[in-house]
Amino acid sequence: MKKGLLALSAIVAFVVPATTQARDTQHFYDFHLVVEEALADGALDGTVKFYLMGEKIPGKVTQTFPEAVSDRKTGKKGTTGAGKDGDQARCDWALRAALLSFQDNAKKNGANAVIDLVSYYKEVEYQDVSKYECHAGKFMVGAALKGKAAIVR
Repeated sequence: MKKGLLALSAIVAFVVPATTQARDTQHFYDFHLVVEEALADGALDGTVKFYLMGEKIPGKVTQTFPEAVSDRKTGKKGTTGAGKDGDQARCDWALRAALLSFQDNAKKNGANAVIDLVSYYKEVEYQDVSKYECHAGKFMVGAALKGKAAIVR
């Protein structure tokens, strides 16, 4: 009985501090800057344009495809070539992964744009014409987007 109580006490002593120290820091970073950097270094190929909800789309949207969600997480550490580090570098990395997923989906559908993009963390929409939402924890960051592939003429 005493061994069982001692084991339970040890588990509680290790688990409770870990959960009270968890972090979920909300950040808002420049969406277009990440797109420009990804285009400049070749991560995005430029065949698909990205438009946040509320942004003016040059041309006419002639066809849209079903809404899609890309939720990317990373534990990647380090800095980007732009000199960013910490949460911003990791958030930008997660956003780039989400954009690549949207680019691939758009190309498979014959689309040349992704429109009406919104941040979609935990299925809650955040709309801004220049920022994206990212959440950073102690070990992981996540950026989620929702949008529609489209053909723009």
